[in-house]
Order: sequence, then structure tokens, then C-alpha cells
Amino acid sequence: MENIENSYTRLLEGNKLFANSKTFNDPEYFKKLSLGQAPEYLWVGCSDSRVPANEITSTKSGEIFVHRNVANLVVHTDINLLSVIEYAVNYLGVKHIIVCGHYGCGGVKAAMSNDLHGFVDNWLVNIKNVYNKHEKELLGITEIDKREDRLVELNVIEQVRNVAKTTIVQQAWKKRSLHIHGWVYGINSGLITDLCCIHDEQEDIETIYRYKI
Repeated sequence: MENIENSYTRLLEGNKLFANSKTFNDPEYFKKLSLGQAPEYLWVGCSDSRVPANEITSTKSGEIFVHRNVANLVVHTDINLLSVIEYAVNYLGVKHIIVCGHYGCGGVKAAMSNDLHGFVDNWLVNIKNVYNKHEKELLGITEIDKREDRLVELNVIEQVRNVAKTTIVQQAWKKRSLHIHGWVYGINSGLITDLCCIHDEQEDIETIYRYKI
């Protein structure tokens, strides 16, 4: 019992250190933070504990609105995600939506296999669809690690497109600028790779996905 208690109480102690350090440098820090948020960015990332948005971008609390799920997927039946996008775009007025995957993603690795992993397989079928779409290219990569890395990239690109296909984003485009980016974080280097797949207007997606707004 003592070990279990120590394992979680250290988080509470860490919180005290965090709060004390912030108020030491700026006594009004939390008062100002409590007045509201006005982030310029929405981050759609992976749930992986090694990819914290604020930390890897050296940004402060309040600068990035964050949604994370297994393998950073944008699924059009995911009400949680759609609610986040709607709030970020229509109420917070974010200027950029960033879909950020990471090399060595366990979800991507699992999706590349035919093994059973449980309920998550129903979620990962979305990545299998990306694999199937780009199978010829992927099978041409003989090294498995590099093939996985490429699927990570292709998955991010596909999710960027999925963000652009939402009516939320397309309605916003009729009123203002909104840019969608695809990035991949390298856990072994600490660096982010910009895949340069920016979407910022309806013309960036196929005609069938463009709504008459």
C-alpha cells in the first residue's frame, strides 16, 4: 500500500512545486490565467505520454487547445473530437489546427499487423484504411521501421484532410483564414517535422467533400 500511495502522491507534490514556482515568478499568474483563454492553436495529437503538446513546443498554459486520442485520428463520427473542433474554431477563434503524430506510434504499429489487440482494433481500422490506400508505396519500403514511419506520415496527412472535410472548418473558411497543418514528432530526436500538407481552403480537398456553404 505504501508504494501505491507514493506513486500517486508524488504527482500532488509535483503540483505544489508547479504552483509555487509560477507564483514565485509572477504572483498574479493564476489570477490572469483564470480570466480566460485565447489560444491561436488547436492541437490534435496522440495520447502517447511522451508527446505533451506544450512541452515539446515550449509554449505556455493557455496557448494551445489540445485534443488527444490513440494515433491522433480524426474520425467523423467522434462527437468528442467534433465538439473540440467546433469550440476551438467557432468560440476560441483558433487560427491554426495542427494534427501531430509521432514516429514509433504504437497505434500505427498495431494497425500494420493482423494481431488482435482488443476493442482498440475497431478504432485502428481507420489506420488500416490509410495503409490499404497506400499499400503499393508502403510495400515498396523493405525496412519495417521505415515503413512504419511512412505510415505515421501518411496517417497524419489523411487526418489533416479529414479535418478539412468537416463542415465546421469549411464554414469557417467562408468567413476567415484557418490553416490546418500536419506534423510528426520524433521521440528519439525531440524535433518536429513539418509535412508541408497545409490545407486552408475548400479547393485543397476533392470536389465531393466540398459543401455548398
